[in-house]
Amino acid sequence: MENKFLELTRAQESRAAIEKLYIEMRHLFNRGFYKPAGISGREVSKALLTLRPEIYGSINDPAKVELEGLVYVIDRLPKGIEECRYIKLVSEEGYYSSEFDTIIPPKRKRNCYRIDKEQMFMEITRGRSEIYDILTHLTFLFIEADKIKRRAADEKGRETREWKKLSEIITNGFDADDTSREVAFTYLSTILGRTFEETKYAHNRLEDNRQSNNGLFHVVYWLGKIALDEEREEKDREISFTSALRERIGHHIYGEIWAWNIKQLLAEKGLLNRPIHIISANLHSVLNSLFAYSALKDVFKEKKLDEIAAELSRPQNKALMEEIEEYADQHGMYVLHDHTGTNITVQIFDTAKIDIKTLHPDIQYDESYLKDAKPVIFVMDYAFGEQAYEVMDELLKPYNFNEENHHLNVASIAIMGKAGILTGEKGDLMIPNAHVFEGTADNYPFENDCKKADFAGNGLNVYEGAMITVLGTSLQNRDVLSYFKNSSWDAIGLEMEGAHYQKAIQAASQIRKNISKDVVLRYAYYASDNPLITGSTLASGSLGMVGVKPTYLITIQFLNQILKGRK
Repeated sequence: MENKFLELTRAQESRAAIEKLYIEMRHLFNRGFYKPAGISGREVSKALLTLRPEIYGSINDPAKVELEGLVYVIDRLPKGIEECRYIKLVSEEGYYSSEFDTIIPPKRKRNCYRIDKEQMFMEITRGRSEIYDILTHLTFLFIEADKIKRRAADEKGRETREWKKLSEIITNGFDADDTSREVAFTYLSTILGRTFEETKYAHNRLEDNRQSNNGLFHVVYWLGKIALDEEREEKDREISFTSALRERIGHHIYGEIWAWNIKQLLAEKGLLNRPIHIISANLHSVLNSLFAYSALKDVFKEKKLDEIAAELSRPQNKALMEEIEEYADQHGMYVLHDHTGTNITVQIFDTAKIDIKTLHPDIQYDESYLKDAKPVIFVMDYAFGEQAYEVMDELLKPYNFNEENHHLNVASIAIMGKAGILTGEKGDLMIPNAHVFEGTADNYPFENDCKKADFAGNGLNVYEGAMITVLGTSLQNRDVLSYFKNSSWDAIGLEMEGAHYQKAIQAASQIRKNISKDVVLRYAYYASDNPLITGSTLASGSLGMVGVKPTYLITIQFLNQILKGRK
């Protein structure tokens, strides 16, 4: 019996692997550089393989290249990353004003610069979470590159026929007839250790974002080539970090400037002393909920708001979105695009300038309250991981003007976001009553003004309970998540920002007295994936139209609670 308690469970092994990964990555960051094939790089790879994250699927299978994970990672790294032996993480160091082209990955807002044929710079302005995210994705790429390398040569070190054919395809270009393409897919599937069908599917997924990547054939070839060159010609791959980045990380340099610009705008528009309702969300749902119906009443007529949103999400209706934005600009919306490095754009809505009689019938309000209070709705785009603490902490600090502190009159803070769900399916809703910070003893229970009953009768499953704030979504595996779900934590989902937001809010309201201790809190998430179900991880693809309904249900609930005031 004693031995039983001394044996580590898979969940404990996985949690230890997560901790080791972060310790190793922090050590490498402080050191300033590392080589993936070196001792430190191999330790990071070993920890990731021990962890076996769900999002990276078959990463532990030496015979198969993990394709869904590969597509997921390529969408989040800059175009051409597969060709680079040298990757440097930099702070904002003036490259935006250089002659280098700015490369922005489609699924991650960060500036990247291709310095030469072998070197890529990636600009970090969102804190440690962004660094860990990039290093984890790069480690995955290196592991898969080594698999490709092993399948590119036989046991005597000679290049295989399939690898030679892939080299010819890349050298000669991929403009071939349908028959030649089928042959090419056959060569590629052999190198990848995947079926013909799986290979074509991954190829097509990358083709959908072709402007932001080089395509599956190119990516696979260059990952394998760089790995082969390292082994045969000792051309080592290297990851490094600039001294400026290492000095600035952990300080609120970008968040402080961002928050100052916002408060300056509020002061200029005479909104600083009004009740302010902060919403962390996307930049379309509040805008559309308030103005789409008013701006395009003849177009949408009797449609519900989520139906209007579905129409507006179609690429062919981009002109309609421009009409809505133009209408909103004339009725109290101010937009502050970020140029400080946070990549968090802000929308400010002065409700005193909104013609409430033209609002969509789904939006409820108290006319006398709005007339008296004239609340301001402040929408900020999503933060990333640890960055949530930085921006919320700086935002809630008083505005110092003419050597006087002016405290913001923050009436409520609402957080909406996508999250992984542990019981349920994509599109379902999660209403948290606490945020539990993975890997620490930090737990943040709170009174949520949103309740499960608020979303009843809408055709979606709604779950209430604790949310886990994880160090990185790409580091979660079935064992750790099952522990949080099935133990007394009784967790309903996972995300990356909740505990960081709540930490800043509680410090501002209960310790630093920057905002009222009675500030109203609203948290609601919709499920982007279920990492416990095979084929339902983030790597399986985007939510698409499934996310429209829950997004607008949450948005409408937030707005109704704000516009009706506290009874």
